Amino acid sequence: MGYESLFTPFKIGNMEVKNRIGLSPMGTNSAFTNGRKDAQEIDYFIERAKGGTGILYMGCQMLNEQIAQGSMEGYLDTYTVLPSLTSVCDGCHRYGAKIVCQISPGTGRNAFPDTFGNPPISASALPSVFNPDVICHALTKEEIAQMMEGFKFAAGVASDAGFDAIEIHAHAGYLIDQFMSPVWNKRTDEYGGSPENCARFPKEIVEAIKSVVGDSMPVIFRISLDHRFEGGRTLEDSMKLLKVLEAAGVDAFDIDAGCYETLDYIFPPSYLGESCMSYVCAEARKAVSVPLINAGSHNPDSAVELIESGNVDFVNMGRALIADPYLPNKLMTGHPEDVRPCLRCNEYCIGRIWNKHTKLSCAINPQAMEEVRFEIKKTDSPKNVVVIGGGPGGMEAARVAAIEGHKVTLFEKNSKLGGVMGDICTAKFKNNIKKLTKWYTVQLEKLGVDVRLNTEITGDESILEECDNIIIGCGAVPVTPPIPGIDGNNVISILDAHRDPSLIKGEKIVICGGGASGLDGALEIASEMGKKVTVVEMLPECGKDVFFINKITLFTKLAENGVELMTNTKVVSIEENGLTVEKQDKTTETVLADTVISAFGMKPVLTTVDAVKAKYHLKTRVVGDSNKLGKIGEAVRDGFYAATSL
Repeated sequence: MGYESLFTPFKIGNMEVKNRIGLSPMGTNSAFTNGRKDAQEIDYFIERAKGGTGILYMGCQMLNEQIAQGSMEGYLDTYTVLPSLTSVCDGCHRYGAKIVCQISPGTGRNAFPDTFGNPPISASALPSVFNPDVICHALTKEEIAQMMEGFKFAAGVASDAGFDAIEIHAHAGYLIDQFMSPVWNKRTDEYGGSPENCARFPKEIVEAIKSVVGDSMPVIFRISLDHRFEGGRTLEDSMKLLKVLEAAGVDAFDIDAGCYETLDYIFPPSYLGESCMSYVCAEARKAVSVPLINAGSHNPDSAVELIESGNVDFVNMGRALIADPYLPNKLMTGHPEDVRPCLRCNEYCIGRIWNKHTKLSCAINPQAMEEVRFEIKKTDSPKNVVVIGGGPGGMEAARVAAIEGHKVTLFEKNSKLGGVMGDICTAKFKNNIKKLTKWYTVQLEKLGVDVRLNTEITGDESILEECDNIIIGCGAVPVTPPIPGIDGNNVISILDAHRDPSLIKGEKIVICGGGASGLDGALEIASEMGKKVTVVEMLPECGKDVFFINKITLFTKLAENGVELMTNTKVVSIEENGLTVEKQDKTTETVLADTVISAFGMKPVLTTVDAVKAKYHLKTRVVGDSNKLGKIGEAVRDGFYAATSL
């Protein structure tokens, strides 16, 4: 496929952007408590401008500290934030990119009660999302007027900093969306009731910003056109809003779908597929004449398809550009095979922010938000490096060591690279894992890594003695608990099910183990093979190791495909016709099955690791599952650290 259509210039208002690729507005959770941006975030944006992105949207900056309610995205109520914002604007302009200041009056009812114990603000006195016992404070007309003054000041800051445009964050069911949507707006004054009144708050924001910047900076409006829940705003409702806002002076719309009631559409996991929100574009194109921007798990091919459909003018990519900041330049120079594909795993981007309250990173790009500190540098003293194991940890170690200029030899005992990662990527929703495995294979070949397949290392080889450094990761194998009948002909491991689907006999399939691998296997077998699947899990819930946002879509898809989840259920024995299970009340029952799949977890393979460490512990670094059982991201990080510390 050709990508030429992504590299034509296009205008928003009086701002010309050099190509059609944008970096979606995403918080990095890294600003200082005084509202200023950290150097690492500045470097993060500059790296993506350097990589060829045409227009970059900074994650939402709040009007002031009180509205931010603990968010570490920065705020725009003081001139003291200007030096760091000027740095990011100047840095992006150096590479011919445009940069947009996204301004937000807060998350409203989606916020946690703030540090002062005050309830969140909203259009109306509704229950807070995260604690329904806390009732939101409905903004008074005086407070709304104050907020408009805040928008004027923020617009002036954005202009002084050197931003090229301003985006109003009216998305995701946040505060502005709460005014625009009757499901949340229960006001009886001029800010509620009729569609015109519900549009008054966002219209006044547009007018406040325009009163400061005039036509010198375009104003873009980010809005979800389809909330996707009963009572939420529909596509049809949103078209009326778009027309009102266009008449108010909005220069472009940044459109997609979802809200906090449908959280998986705010952070779409792999189960939703590519381009999962482009369906909103065709109607919007008919409703307004200003430029349209769309995001939602785009890859290069879906971006081309959408631009060429004529339904949008720009395609924003978020996690794809976290994973590979040089994606645009690689496409522009005719090297799509070099684009590192995002896994849509959500583990290190929103996962780190939400679960660990720290800054954004990436499962497969450890340099994200560490562009300077983790720079890969060419060495002045090349070493002979042996990598044992061709899983994600070993492949990343070999790739990075080769970029640094070391002579790298990689040994893999199987006939192909990828390890467990290369085996499990058989489902359509794991296509990006398959692409990542392919990407590593291509990169190692281009970098001249000496890859030796079908070669098992024991620890006695002379190359180990002769080399300078050893990086080893021999992966993991399925756990086989001592359950009567587990070695029967009707029992296979989850890995064998992926490696050879013909082993999955009959129509009734039971998967023992309701962790991520068991549930993914269940969805694949039910949705792509059309079989009746039951999952048996000993714990009170399935998917304890699945990130909670991903779990929303996963459980929806499992239900849609008729997968039965049996929790608090222990496998007692496996027979020819199925298995005997014990329920929480100690009663037993038979679950009929043609094939039983064992997904009880994994254990590291340490025979070679221990042998090599015993002889060469001073020059050996252990990575991946051999170091600590984990997901792809942990293994990649291990490999990156091992190579960059040589």
